[in-house]
Amino acid sequence: MEEESKYYVNAKELPELFPTQFHEARFWEFLGRTVGTFGFLEEILAKAIFAFTATKPYEEAEVQEAYEKWLPKLESALTDQLFNLTESFGKAVREHPMAKTENLSDLIESLKEASKIRNVLCHGSWSIPDSNGRSIPFFVNRKKEVFETPVDIEFLIQVQAHVKELICDIINSVTQMGLQFPGSNGPGKPIW
Repeated sequence: MEEESKYYVNAKELPELFPTQFHEARFWEFLGRTVGTFGFLEEILAKAIFAFTATKPYEEAEVQEAYEKWLPKLESALTDQLFNLTESFGKAVREHPMAKTENLSDLIESLKEASKIRNVLCHGSWSIPDSNGRSIPFFVNRKKEVFETPVDIEFLIQVQAHVKELICDIINSVTQMGLQFPGSNGPGKPIW
């Protein structure tokens, strides 16, 4: 029997920074800044969930049960990703009698749409850019939908700015109740 040939990639011969060598450094900088902004959004959502769940008033008979359910909510807020954090945030706001968030459904919808872009930016495989610096990342979601939008630095700048606005909306949802946003030195009554 004839022995089969075997082939191996010689990593030492690959281009420097393979497989990211085709995009300019500015592209990777803005992609990193956008992904970092999404990470901060998730942190802000977790803190907002804490704020709403920590300040929700309960009848005396409900306190023990609410307290027992609180730790798992907080643990989920620390470990969930953007879509599930959005769901938890919406629920916490809707259940809080003093919440003053206008257009909550619009905010929740914007967060869910942002989570789709986050997944593409974080998990996509970046193809070689075209002559205008645009690249379509290879990404297929769980519904088998293929992402087909060309992404360039301007796209990333717009996404990062939109996520920054979402962060401000979430912080405002807490501070509109007269509370200090957790972890900040901002105005309002401290929660803890």
